[in-house]
Amino acid sequence: MSAFDYIIHPRWIVPIAPKNIVLENHSLAVKDGHISAICPQSEGRFLSAGEHIDLPTQALLPGFINAHGHAAMALLRGYADDYPLMTWLQEHIWPAETEFVSEEFVKSGTDLALLELIRGGTTTFCDMYFFPDVTAERADFAGIRAQLMFPIIDVPTAWAADPESYLAKGLALRDRYRGHDRVEIGFGPHANYTVSESTLARVATLANELDAPIQIHLHETRGEVQMSVENIGERPIDQLARIGLLGPRTQCVHMTALANEDMALLATSGAHVIHCPRSNMKLASGICPTQRLLNSGVNVAIGTDGAASNNRLNMLAELQSAALLAKLESGEATAISAATALEMATLNGAKALGLDAITGSLEIGKVADMIAISLDEPSHQPINNVLSQLVYATAGTEVTHSWVSGAPLMTDGQVISLNSETIYAEASQWRQRLHSFNPNHATPEEHAAQ
Repeated sequence: MSAFDYIIHPRWIVPIAPKNIVLENHSLAVKDGHISAICPQSEGRFLSAGEHIDLPTQALLPGFINAHGHAAMALLRGYADDYPLMTWLQEHIWPAETEFVSEEFVKSGTDLALLELIRGGTTTFCDMYFFPDVTAERADFAGIRAQLMFPIIDVPTAWAADPESYLAKGLALRDRYRGHDRVEIGFGPHANYTVSESTLARVATLANELDAPIQIHLHETRGEVQMSVENIGERPIDQLARIGLLGPRTQCVHMTALANEDMALLATSGAHVIHCPRSNMKLASGICPTQRLLNSGVNVAIGTDGAASNNRLNMLAELQSAALLAKLESGEATAISAATALEMATLNGAKALGLDAITGSLEIGKVADMIAISLDEPSHQPINNVLSQLVYATAGTEVTHSWVSGAPLMTDGQVISLNSETIYAEASQWRQRLHSFNPNHATPEEHAAQ
């Protein structure tokens, strides 16, 4: 019997922990879905294993953790571009969702998103959308790791009629996936401007009793913060702190409009920030002060947001944007180094989701959630610094292999569990239905002239 299930021999291993380390010509061994050994290839090639996998041009690193998104909204990619946030939501996205969101819509959209996520190197994703039961089933089928936040909002939707219904359905789904090795269900109150304080307070109580994760859109724009001050007399983050919703299991998404006291409150509470740079830039929502947050002791992870506001679900593109944007925002070229950007997209994401004990870095004993990225393109040469090449020189399409809990999701660029032809055909059908719903969908220029 072999000592290991398989051993990978890449050109480089980027373990993330310790930080800023690259191991060249080392091997990584997997047994029963866990990382069992990391050693020089001169030793690893002679160890007993069911399979030896050579990756001579690849860097092996932990899979990316996409800490915020709305997977099914992949079907709305390009549907309403070049609008500010509230116009985009109220006049385009919400009407389309009211018309079309269903189990069928979520199934097709989630499959499309999962195909893109896996190809882009995501091995864990956090999602907030309607019909999370369908998303959970598709994630389980695809073999990816998922933390799904069931939506909570004060308006009726196709999934639930009122806050009580959202909570009842969500809690039942959490019970259904209790003990699942790859799928966890948490609370997803949309925002303080769409969820009443009484409901937010109940979420805080339930999440505390269940030790469950919470994700909420927070301080996404300056307008949102000002609206909160005008309506309830305090900033959104202060309201969450007052009612007990801000804590170590809270994931605060966007956080572009922050004062120093907000950052101090985040650090004191232990809450996490999920940075979505490309979506925030596209919607002109603002810039999250990531380096200042990190300096304050706040954990900052990275998410793509949904494809309707990005328009990609590619974490290589996202962490590159995060690194470059931080330098522009701070005026410091040293802000968010390549090593830090990779950490934000992996181990920091695991910390935000409460999964850092099992994933987020390549360490012995952790589950084998891994990806291989090829560095053999002209844009990668010469390879003076592997970390810099991964962050600044990749196009986002260089991921060749992916594993979750040691099981392969993608081999040689081919996703194993999903049928791309079927997924593309379903996406095309939804495009036709969306176009029929609004055949005269106005461009931003036409909208301004109306």
